[in-house]
Amino acid sequence: MLPDRDAAEEVAEALRERFAVDEEPRLVRDALAGEDDAEDAQWLVVLRDDGERLDPRELDEFAGEWDGWREEP
Repeated sequence: MLPDRDAAEEVAEALRERFAVDEEPRLVRDALAGEDDAEDAQWLVVLRDDGERLDPRELDEFAGEWDGWREEP
């Protein structure tokens, strides 16, 4: 979860560089519950790892560097 689209785009690029991911990470706007203001939104960087080749601990560390966190479906 990130505070704005610019940060999400930077994270997506850094993910591709650091982890050499094949799939392009998706950027998803997540409006906060009950908020109508367009400014009240967070951005998600969605990355699928169907082959389970990425280490969850490394992804947690990476997310922490961006003041974010990792979630699993």
